[in-house]
Amino acid sequence: PLRTSGSHHVRFVGSDQVIRLTTDASITAILDENFVLLDEPVTLLLGPDESLQESVGAIGRRFAERTTAYWRHWVRALAIPFEWQDVVIRSAITLKLNAFEDTGAIVAAMTTSIPEAAGSQRNWDYRYCWIRDAYFVVDALNRLGATHTMERYLTFMLNLIAAAPDGRLQPLYSVTGGTALVEREVPSLHGFRGMGPVRVGNDAFRQVQHDVYGSAILAVTHAFFDQRLEHRGDAALFARLEVLGDRAAECFDRPDAGLWELRERVSVHTFSSVMCWAGCDRLARIARHLGLWERAEHWRAVSARMHAEILSRCWSDARQCFVSTMDGTELDASLLRLHEVGFVAATDWRFVRTVDAIGAELKRGPYVYRYLTADDFGEPENAFLACTFWYINALAASGRDVEARVLFDHVLSVRNPLGLLAEHIDPSTHEQW
Repeated sequence: PLRTSGSHHVRFVGSDQVIRLTTDASITAILDENFVLLDEPVTLLLGPDESLQESVGAIGRRFAERTTAYWRHWVRALAIPFEWQDVVIRSAITLKLNAFEDTGAIVAAMTTSIPEAAGSQRNWDYRYCWIRDAYFVVDALNRLGATHTMERYLTFMLNLIAAAPDGRLQPLYSVTGGTALVEREVPSLHGFRGMGPVRVGNDAFRQVQHDVYGSAILAVTHAFFDQRLEHRGDAALFARLEVLGDRAAECFDRPDAGLWELRERVSVHTFSSVMCWAGCDRLARIARHLGLWERAEHWRAVSARMHAEILSRCWSDARQCFVSTMDGTELDASLLRLHEVGFVAATDWRFVRTVDAIGAELKRGPYVYRYLTADDFGEPENAFLACTFWYINALAASGRDVEARVLFDHVLSVRNPLGLLAEHIDPSTHEQW
């Protein structure tokens, strides 16, 4: 952009807007892009092309103090354990920062095009709201007592449902609820460590991912049972969710791209089927809670039929464990979620066998991979940290507390200096990606 400057500011003039940097640092150093020894506090305010009415240092200090006070006040209201308090607080703040206050949408990440592994081409734009990921977030924050984020997301979710009268939901949306997230590459940007491409948009919005119906219903279920919420669920809201239930019952045994968003092949994924079942199961529970006995019996019968079909076709007698697709033979780490949504008990011998199988096949050192079979970009190189935590949860839930704690402490030890973990990790070097 064109640059103009004054004694304490630089104006960046673009084709459609002007941005002003006001600072008490050296303007010459900024214009010439020189290195400067930082031996005293420096304040930089980047924003609208407006003059300040007080010193930039005073504004910066006030903003920093107000920001700190806001987060201290927010954290005090959380229900957090005495053990691992710093970790839980860091995680809760990170999750809340991904929520867009205006609409209630929750983005999967603030970043685009950071590779999953070196030179892998697995560079995706995650600055959108995935229904599945957002459900994980609101469920986690709700356990900590941060109900406002959940209430705002429920509003966002209900708006999406209202805009889809036939019940068909996309896997992801923009933070405004936009539906066309066309993926494109930006050739002028080189990417992280020069490992392009840099992408804007995500073509996963075109995919069929059946688990979204269960994720949506499970998120909204809070509105019927959590008495802390200002707006409670009623029969009218239940009727709107039934449309999603009909979609879930219709497609639970049909192929989709799955939660790993495979681009070149589809299958009947166990996780998608189970999430469809979970949505219908929750509809039966909601109906009973509302005293809608006929609808409760309907959804109980529907979910029972689905449960039986999934047990029959997603359990492998040959492998003695659940498998990733109906009538398949391979494993993926999403099977670790079966007990979390109530499909089987954590102590059920079938789930225990599945956890053992995943530990033997998908675990490399302390880390768990999503899957190890080749996909559209070859075999995965780095482990998936969310799956590692799913494995830890499964161990703890099935009574293997000591083993779970050892793994948990190890994963915490590889956090970066800000206390954060990335999506992927190199199991050999512990470098995060």
